[in-house]
Amino acid sequence: MLRFLADEDCDNRILRAFRRREPEIDWVRVQDMGLSGCDDDSVLEFAAANQRVVLTRDVSTMTATAHARVERGQSMPGIIVVPHRMAIGRAVDELIFLAKESALDEWEGQVIWLPL
Repeated sequence: MLRFLADEDCDNRILRAFRRREPEIDWVRVQDMGLSGCDDDSVLEFAAANQRVVLTRDVSTMTATAHARVERGQSMPGIIVVPHRMAIGRAVDELIFLAKESALDEWEGQVIWLPL
């Protein structure tokens, strides 16, 4: 089962609903890990070192940093982009599906946009 790291801009309503529906899925927030205010590369480095896929709404800097890490041959644990316009329930459904039905090694170097 995937483990997640929620970026600072991730909607806490999604995270609360996610936790209520599937409390066994392991996710933490950047803020909980002492990474508030850190640059995107530091967040991705932490995620790679801790085997966590990043959840984000940052469609500009986080995705660009992820692609740059891949181009440099650095580990990039995977990113799931949850668009601002996406309904919370649908986002939670898709995240739960991905957490349960995919493996971490499938995510290396990937940037995936919801909805699937």
